[in-house]
Amino acid sequence: MPSWSQILEELQNEINAGNKAPFDSIRRKYLKALFKKRNRNIICYYSGWLQKPGLRGVEIDDNDKNALMSTIHNLDRSKGLDLILHTPGGQVAATESLVDYLRRMFGTDIEVFIPQIAMSAGTMIACSGSVIYMGKQSNLGPIDPQFGGLPASEVIEEFNRAADEIKKEPSKIPLWQVIIGKYHPTFIGECEHAVKWSRSIVKVWLKTGMFKNTKNADKYINHIVKTLSDHSKHKSHSRHINIDECKKMGLKIIELESDQALQDMILTIHHAYIHTLASTTAFKIVENHDGVAMVQMAQLAK
Repeated sequence: MPSWSQILEELQNEINAGNKAPFDSIRRKYLKALFKKRNRNIICYYSGWLQKPGLRGVEIDDNDKNALMSTIHNLDRSKGLDLILHTPGGQVAATESLVDYLRRMFGTDIEVFIPQIAMSAGTMIACSGSVIYMGKQSNLGPIDPQFGGLPASEVIEEFNRAADEIKKEPSKIPLWQVIIGKYHPTFIGECEHAVKWSRSIVKVWLKTGMFKNTKNADKYINHIVKTLSDHSKHKSHSRHINIDECKKMGLKIIELESDQALQDMILTIHHAYIHTLASTTAFKIVENHDGVAMVQMAQLAK
């Protein structure tokens, strides 16, 4: 299957030949090839946050439900779903709703592919699948929720540190008043609820999906959720968790490298989407193997 540079060359040939939608043609050609190989429904969810940093709308949100509804309509749902995912994450409430909808359509017959990155809420979606396909280049991320760019776990950690230090040294009260004063009165409670919520969601998805027929499942699930949500371990919400770490914590991972033909197909599709996001105004694409897509486009300043 074509590499990054070969896809670029193929795109240029399509443009030179007068194709008015070369990016769409290339993506859909290789999606059909993957469908032929797997005989499973394919939906690609791609965000262009790396190509268009700072743009609003690249995160997972409730608008994505309409995209999924469009791409799932008319599919033979008995074939299950291969979800190819590339996202920085987004809203926990929207993520919960999207997974609920996907499971209502396909049950737990959902396999998730991570060609490069699925962070935060994207990791939560990956955990809802029966298995996760990752390569040496693939990364998941911590599932600690954020408020206005602030990791909820870090806020809780800061409050606890303040309480401990003030208890030991009351003279530090003025210092901590300035720091803690930046949060509104109910903020710590909201953070605690958000952390518990995200953990409980992932636990349920793992128990009913990836580990539904596993003996002593709770033991594995509790360890996975604790590891993914441990801010003291990861240090940063943007921490990239590689395939070895994912396998070590107990997630059911299939190495893309174990099937070279499949890996080549997934990476070729990935390259086609990244070229689209980098070279057009598209910033989010949800598309199935039949070419049904919802594409969100950025408005260019005149």
